[in-house]
Amino acid sequence: MGGGKEIENMKRHSGKSGIIVFVGIVFILLFAHGGHSQEVYPSRPVTFIVAFPPGGSTDLSYRLLTKEAEKHLGQPIIVVNKPGGGGTIGVSAVASAKPDGYTIGMSPSGGFLAIMPYIEKIPYHPIKDIKYIIQFASLNFGVVVKADSSFKSFKDLIAYARQNPKKLTYGTNAPNSISNLIMEQIAKKEGVQMTHIPFKGSADYQTALLGGHVLFTIGEFNYSLLEGGQVRVLLFLGEKHSEEYQQVPILKDLGYDIPCPVFNGVAGPKGLPDEIVKKLEEAFTRGMMEPSFIKGMRDLHVTIVHRNSKEFTEYIGYNFESFGKILKEMGLIK
Repeated sequence: MGGGKEIENMKRHSGKSGIIVFVGIVFILLFAHGGHSQEVYPSRPVTFIVAFPPGGSTDLSYRLLTKEAEKHLGQPIIVVNKPGGGGTIGVSAVASAKPDGYTIGMSPSGGFLAIMPYIEKIPYHPIKDIKYIIQFASLNFGVVVKADSSFKSFKDLIAYARQNPKKLTYGTNAPNSISNLIMEQIAKKEGVQMTHIPFKGSADYQTALLGGHVLFTIGEFNYSLLEGGQVRVLLFLGEKHSEEYQQVPILKDLGYDIPCPVFNGVAGPKGLPDEIVKKLEEAFTRGMMEPSFIKGMRDLHVTIVHRNSKEFTEYIGYNFESFGKILKEMGLIK
C-alpha cells in the first residue's frame, strides 16, 4: 500500500517535471526566435565580390571604397576576387547570393551589362536578378592618338575619314565591345566609314598604336603613356569631364547622344530588403566623402560620379534599353 502511494507521487513529480521542461524549451525557442528577428544588420563581416583580378585600377578603386565604407557600416568589408568569364563569374556570384546583405559586390558594367546579356547566354539578367545600391565612379575611356599624330582634335579624325573612306583605322579590345559600338554609332551619325581592328586587350592595341599599326584607339588607355607625352587624348567617352584634363571634350560636347556605361558601382542580389539597401547606400555614400578615398581615386585617374540606389537603378535600365536598340539596329540581335 505504501509502495503504491510512493509510485503515484513519483508519477506526479515526473509529470510536473516534464511540463516544466517542455515549457522551458518553448520559452528558449521563442526567445531565440525573438532575438534573431531583432538582429541589427550588420552583425558580422560583409563579403564584397570583385569580378576582376587583384591589383588593377578597378580592383583598387573598390578596395579604396570598401575600406572607407566599413568605418560607417560598423563591420569589416572583406574583398574577394572572382575573375573570369569577362566579369560574368563575379557578377553571377553577386546575383545568386543569399539576399541578407552579407554578400554584395561590384555591379555589371560595360559589355557585361549592356551587350553580353543580348548576344550571349550568361547566368544572370542585369535587370531582373540584381539590386543596385550605389554608383561611385565613371571610367575614363577615351579616343587616343600618338603624340606626334597630325590629328589635333576629334573633328580632325572625322574630316580625314570623310575624305578617305575606310582608311581611318582604329583599335579596340574586341568586336562588338562598348568602344566598338560607340565608334560605329559616331561613324553612322557622321556618314563616314572607318576600319575597325580588334585586339585581345588594351595593352595590345596601345602597342599597335605606338607602332603605327592603327591611327587611333578607343577604350581604356595607360595614363603613364599620356603623362609621359607618348599619346594624346582627343575625346573622353564618360559623362563627366576629367578633373585633370578639363580641356578634353566628352561625347555630349560634340553633340553625340550615345551612352557609355563604363562605371564602378555596388550591387547585391535582387531580393535584398530595402532597409539593408538603405544602410549600405548610406555607408558607401559616406565612404565616398572621405579625403583618403577622394585622393586615392585621383591617383588612379578614376572620375568620381555619385548616383544613389534609385538613380543608379534608373541609369542601369536606360543603358540596357539603349544598347538593346543599338544592337537591333546593327542587326546583331533580332
